[in-house]
Amino acid sequence: MYGQDDGDYIEFNDRRNIVHGVYMGFSGSYGKIDGIDAAFGSFKIAYVANRQLEIGFVATGFYADQNLPNVFQNNKGDLIGGYGGLHLEPIFFGQKKINLSFPILLGSGIVGYIEDTDFDEDFDFDEDIEDWDVAFVIEPGISLLYNISRYAQLELGVKYRFSSEIRLEPESITDINGFSAGFGFKLGVFNLGKNRYKKNINHED
Repeated sequence: MYGQDDGDYIEFNDRRNIVHGVYMGFSGSYGKIDGIDAAFGSFKIAYVANRQLEIGFVATGFYADQNLPNVFQNNKGDLIGGYGGLHLEPIFFGQKKINLSFPILLGSGIVGYIEDTDFDEDFDFDEDIEDWDVAFVIEPGISLLYNISRYAQLELGVKYRFSSEIRLEPESITDINGFSAGFGFKLGVFNLGKNRYKKNINHED
């Protein structure tokens, strides 16, 4: 703790105060599934404890241009899916402008084949997905976080997906394991706890 005389008050900075935060995050990344290019998009909402740990929920959707034959009568099939679950992220150097973190997702989702045509406004899961299965996912990673301000943060990261076995017809894809790399943007308040307080100085007449 230290004090600074500034006119009619002294300002203290108590480093022992707990700093809280909450935010929403959006990210995009590129990776591969079964050796084929895949695009990922994620939404995240989390609580930040003392700039040291994030706890929240993340949901991710993906699309892989597989061009698999014999999935649909008149066209090839691609892979589509989504997964979500618990988000945990230990943070190091939280007081600095640039932080290092190790996010991990623990969750589940669905994976299926979709006809290799452009999406339209009449997309229907039951009709347009040829086959689908449930997958359990563990996705650890490493990220660099750049604090733009108290309310915004940039994220660059690399992750690896471990999924349970999936069974789709035709049986050309058995899991969605693989690396992905991308960037994201977090918007919220990262230091709700006030680190500073002021104490008035009593002047003697």
